[in-house]
Amino acid sequence: MLAAIIVAAGSSRRMGFDKLLAPLAGKPLIAHTIEAFEIAESVTEIILATHENRRRELEEIARPMKKLREIVVGGERRQDSVRAGLAYLSQRASYVAVHDGARPLIMPGEIERTFNAAQVHGAAALAEPISDTLKRASAELTVVESLDRNSLYAMQTPQIFRRTILEQAYGRVFQEEIYVTDEVSAVEHVGGKVVLVPGNEFNLKVTYQRDLQLADWILQRRAKERRLPTGGF
Repeated sequence: MLAAIIVAAGSSRRMGFDKLLAPLAGKPLIAHTIEAFEIAESVTEIILATHENRRRELEEIARPMKKLREIVVGGERRQDSVRAGLAYLSQRASYVAVHDGARPLIMPGEIERTFNAAQVHGAAALAEPISDTLKRASAELTVVESLDRNSLYAMQTPQIFRRTILEQAYGRVFQEEIYVTDEVSAVEHVGGKVVLVPGNEFNLKVTYQRDLQLADWILQRRAKERRLPTGGF
């Protein structure tokens, strides 16, 4: 019923090495990401969209995953990778979750909460309320104005949609040759409405070395809590 497309085709230019294969709490980073969707009860199949040069490593990492349907070659842009994944969905998949491969802290419970919202509204995305003070700046880095953070959210993943909604949105995106940074933007472009699901857990996207260190600490802390009699998620 719910298919997950995990986008793992990035080049890791800002990290300086392949972050998806970097060791994190005893496993490659991407393994933690895949396992969350493997554990989530609502997920029926997983598709990995990756770079050709990374495909062999991912095949080995994902070998134990029973829900893995296909590893496909993605594209230079996120939207190219998602479209490649959409082409391999099974007919039974009526909803699609798109998730960043570089978000290894996603919890199965957050996937389920977002899916529940998508079933009600047709489209839902995990997001985090902005807590910092935000300023708009000029090209010269001079403050132009302050922004009301009460209505601002940082988009995360998974972003989950009724399959027909996402396919229609991406059909229009490629027909009109526009660039979008995420699936919510694609659905917005065709006039669709997406409900936000505030996240309850850390779900950072690993971009810099400091993110890798923080993610490692969080995963080890979670593992320790699960071993405690009163621990668990």
